[in-house]
Order: sequence, then structure tokens, then C-alpha cells
Amino acid sequence: MNWAKRSAFFLISVACFLADYYSKYWALTELGARKIVVNTYMNFILAFNHGAAFSFLARAGGWQRWLFAGFAGIVALWLIMTLLTKSHHWLMSVSYACILGGAVGNLYDRVVYGYVIDFIQWHYRTFYWPVFNLADVAITLGVILMLIAELHRR
Repeated sequence: MNWAKRSAFFLISVACFLADYYSKYWALTELGARKIVVNTYMNFILAFNHGAAFSFLARAGGWQRWLFAGFAGIVALWLIMTLLTKSHHWLMSVSYACILGGAVGNLYDRVVYGYVIDFIQWHYRTFYWPVFNLADVAITLGVILMLIAELHRR
């Protein structure tokens, strides 16, 4: 794969990171303690996640910050090396780029703030999905694209 194509994948990562970064900046500066009702199924509400997905280990005492940051850093480095050194189907490379951008977005929060900033809340009647952010969306999209690319390969 040539450098132009590799650069395009890194631009996807940067776009995911920047969308996450600026959306969290907006959430921090505009939401505060208030909730914005977007529609019947979605709210914007500021939350700080000291744990991992679904607040796993959120009350573990602080050591989990560096565990999750280290894990995200290792994943990010692996994805960078993979994008730089291996040739993949374009969809697999896009999936890696999305996951990389999301991982770096949440890694940034963990290192700078000690927690991940979440603000998107989906709900249906009395069921509320855990609050999440655009980095989580990028990671989820990346995993879905990875599965599609893998199914396409077979």
C-alpha cells in the first residue's frame, strides 16, 4: 500500500479523534449539570466514566486509570504499526483507522482528566443505555466494519 493510501487512513483516525475531542469540549463547556433532550430517544447529559465500558471497575480506587490507559496505548500502537506495515482490504484499514481514532480519544481523556467524558444518552421508555461519546461510536463503527470486512473476505 502506498503512502497516499496510508495517509488517508490516518486522516480518518485524526477526523475521529477531532470529532470526539471537540464534541467533548462542547459537552464540558455547554452541558454542566443540565440535560438537553434531543428527541424522544436521545439526551445529552454530562458524565465522567472512571472505569471502562459500562463503567466497569469505575470504583476500583484509581489504579484502573493507568491500566485502561496502558491497554488503549498498546492497542493504538499496534493499530498504527499495522496500518504502516501491512496491506489490508481497504475496509479493514478503515475499521482500524476508526478504532485508532476512538482509542486515542478516550486515551487522551484518561491521561489528561483521569476519566473519560461521556455525554450521549440513548433510551427507550424506562431502559437507558449507558452514556457514551463519539470515541465509543468510532470504536463500535470500526468493529462493525471489521466484521463486515472479515465476512467479505470469506
